[in-house]
Amino acid sequence: MLYSKPVTEIIRQRFSCRRYFEKSIEDDKKERLIGFLSSNGTGPLGSSVRFHLVAATEQDRSSLKGLGTYGVIRGATGFIIGAVRHSKKNLEDYGYLMERAILYATDIGLGTCWLGGTFTRSRFAKKISAANTEIIPAVTSIGYRAERGRFEGTMHQIVGADNRQPWENLFFRKKFGDPLPPDEAESYAGPLAMVRIGPSASNKQPWRIIKDGNIWHFYIQRTKGYGNTLTFKLLRLADLQRVDMGIAMSHFEFTANELGLKGKWVVKEPQIEKPDRLIEYTVSWAG
Repeated sequence: MLYSKPVTEIIRQRFSCRRYFEKSIEDDKKERLIGFLSSNGTGPLGSSVRFHLVAATEQDRSSLKGLGTYGVIRGATGFIIGAVRHSKKNLEDYGYLMERAILYATDIGLGTCWLGGTFTRSRFAKKISAANTEIIPAVTSIGYRAERGRFEGTMHQIVGADNRQPWENLFFRKKFGDPLPPDEAESYAGPLAMVRIGPSASNKQPWRIIKDGNIWHFYIQRTKGYGNTLTFKLLRLADLQRVDMGIAMSHFEFTANELGLKGKWVVKEPQIEKPDRLIEYTVSWAG
């Protein structure tokens, strides 16, 4: 068993923690986390990712100040940093594996926060000696959760962390525009519910899923002007909406596995009409 508690409980327990007690993680817990990270290196779509747990310094915290709300991370005692080489589905695998690690950290009593941005040329890259052929799409702060103060509660509201798209906007049957009733999801209602409450960059929730018999097709609903622009490429910014799709994949698969629902990931785009160019196919779960 990967976790000590039901994964649905852990997913609901996890939140973006921006305030931590300045307390070191105990050696035995640190060793367990490092051991998990070392075994968490291959994504379901074939990419290899290497993760490291590093101690946080004051310089690390200062380097976050240019990244909007991430600059309000306070008291984190460490970071999980990952590096992945360029490949067709590397960012989806990165999101899947990092979320897997985050859920493990949550399970052993630690707080975390996804931090997506421009880390490939940062001090975080130097900490793990990232090669020129590797990118660091996101890092995760980690430590012991402090009680949410009024300031953090306000930030939670600003980023819309508790707002979720309604079910009918996310899940469809056979084609876009035909919402999937929850009762028709049958055994997969649980995995879909866990996708719906997953974290995503700027809380955009880009996942869209179509039920086609025993197959579930995953698509990105792009935010206009995001991801594939020349600016993104020139600045080597990570396409975080693809990372978000990896998070959705992890929540879906882990919950399905816990329910005894067997399946596998395949990349084979179906002949389903897309409503516009902002919809992109990602992957399918063949149940």
